[in-house]
Amino acid sequence: MPDPITMAIATAVASQTAQSLTSQAGHTIAEIARRIQHKFRGSPADLAILTAAQGKSASPEQATELARALDRAITEDPAFGHDMRKLWDQSGNILIAATGDAVANVFTGKAAKVIQLRDVHGDLTIN
Repeated sequence: MPDPITMAIATAVASQTAQSLTSQAGHTIAEIARRIQHKFRGSPADLAILTAAQGKSASPEQATELARALDRAITEDPAFGHDMRKLWDQSGNILIAATGDAVANVFTGKAAKVIQLRDVHGDLTIN
């Protein structure tokens, strides 16, 4: 199974959310997609997986299949993997893949206090 970062990259590319992100993040996700397409150009099967995952009716399963293809490419070419992670870091990690009952809380920057939670049932007081 692909690691969480690879899954997040594949989900971002597959969901085409680059169009709705900030300018910098959107450009970075679009660049990641271009580099994946370039990497897959020698493998018709992987290129078909990418194309299907980017289709308008793509499913979460297709994003997972893309993540697996991407994971194989990264295993075969660690420099490509380094490149993908570097670009992902430049995107600001806007997207984190959380599926099923999973939760992904992300905080970047500086703060005196940070509170992240899910499914609060009942009263909550924060001072």
